[in-house]
Amino acid sequence: MKTCSALLKSSTVFILMLNSFCASSHIDHEVTHIIGCDVKGLSEAQYDFDTDEIMHVDFEKHNVVSNLPTRISLDPNTILDFERVYVNAEKANKACIHAMKFLTAEEDHPPKAKDPPDSIIYPAEEVHLGFENRLICFFNHFYPPPIKVSWTKNDQPVSDGVSHSQFYPNDDQTFHQFSVLKFTPMEGDKYNCTVEHLALESPKTKTWVYDVSHESHQIQTVVPDVVFGVGLTLGLLGVVSGTLLCIKGRINSEQLL
Repeated sequence: MKTCSALLKSSTVFILMLNSFCASSHIDHEVTHIIGCDVKGLSEAQYDFDTDEIMHVDFEKHNVVSNLPTRISLDPNTILDFERVYVNAEKANKACIHAMKFLTAEEDHPPKAKDPPDSIIYPAEEVHLGFENRLICFFNHFYPPPIKVSWTKNDQPVSDGVSHSQFYPNDDQTFHQFSVLKFTPMEGDKYNCTVEHLALESPKTKTWVYDVSHESHQIQTVVPDVVFGVGLTLGLLGVVSGTLLCIKGRINSEQLL
């Protein structure tokens, strides 16, 4: 078992890694549990499998929202007690709020760090005219977490078929997030994805159009460099300055069954 600490961005994020352990048969997988809160009352609890969100807690509606990737053929109700998941998330959220209040009381309130998001827009699958697809807007390396995303088709606002992922932490203390638009591509259509963030002086827009050569392209692409790792982690995140404490251990998959 190993304990380590590192300073985070001042007056911004506090991350407490409670436990980290790996379970493997032939292939290791990563399951991440993150609890977050901030001074404005924003709370978040999410669970990821190999960087894909499998569920998150909606504290406003007091329920757990399942979002298993299509490649995982499991009924979450057969392996998880959603009521217990919600109760545990509420307890962890209260602990996060107490930790945040304690740490902010000790702060000297230095200037807050701000990093603007890099962004890229691309189709989820090979594009064919008249066939439903998904456009993905990927935002990376932004800080602090909140961003606002909007979509347009031929310069008209679009809300139907739009979904947003939770925001996820990177190793460098910044965050990344996805926004997805379901669409049916037609020749001549133009789609814009616009992001607003505290570190941007004005909204930043990425544009996608269907190429007559049947090759999709984007304008001013910024390639993301998020690296998806393998392991198993559990974490507690709160939006305040503090120290990163991580405790790591390993167990076999047989011990989890």
